[in-house]
Amino acid sequence: MPVLPGAEPYRHEGGEVGVLLCHGFTGSPQSLRPWAEYLAAHGLTVSLPLLPGHGTRWEDMQLTGWQDWYAEVDRELRALRARCTRVFVAGLSMGGALALRLAARHGDAISGVVVVNPANKVHGLSAYALPVARHLVRTTRGIASDIAKPGSVEIGYDRVPLHAAHSLRAFFRVVDRELPQVTQPLLVLHSPQDHVVPPADSARVLSRVSSADVTELLLEQSYHVATLDHDADRIFEESLAFIGRLAPSVGAGKEGTAAGG
Repeated sequence: MPVLPGAEPYRHEGGEVGVLLCHGFTGSPQSLRPWAEYLAAHGLTVSLPLLPGHGTRWEDMQLTGWQDWYAEVDRELRALRARCTRVFVAGLSMGGALALRLAARHGDAISGVVVVNPANKVHGLSAYALPVARHLVRTTRGIASDIAKPGSVEIGYDRVPLHAAHSLRAFFRVVDRELPQVTQPLLVLHSPQDHVVPPADSARVLSRVSSADVTELLLEQSYHVATLDHDADRIFEESLAFIGRLAPSVGAGKEGTAAGG
């Protein structure tokens, strides 16, 4: 299936410091594209992959699971490590969970982690019905475009495939068990008003990780997709400052070229 216009992956060859950005469940790279371009403009090498089953139609996602999504970001991380001296991982929502699992499993190979409204659990009674409901009903209503800023729209599916949601629930359990293995410096940015992922998920992440260098910032003006919302510039600036503090060479990299795909 062709990729939806605007949902294409993004890569930029910059300097010796690399950043892997992970988008969210049923979303696409479009939700993080401005963030990726901001980091690229400041000399970083950036990778923003399109997760399997995403960015086309929800029927394609129904055939994928968390192992597919994680394998994609793991491959991208290894490719970044091959050409960068320092690598950071970042993500929005489920992408935050993917970034945290990368950190837990790759250890010192990752220099720091940035997560925006990281998801940690499928909430509500519906979560307990998923094992059975997914065999009876194919989809439920979508979760895309929870954004406070007028006119800002996220490219994402208008339906959530329940087989994929069931896999997501299993993935969150895996990540939660592994959070104590996260020791890298961590920046957590989250929205008090989030209609997709409650603040309790960020609190859970903060309480479970073993990182000694932890910064928590509130995104008071934004909903879930904060990277496209009123606080987007703050996310971009704070993440760059966080990376620059840990990798002082940021900004000294060579000029690169941006490319989709």
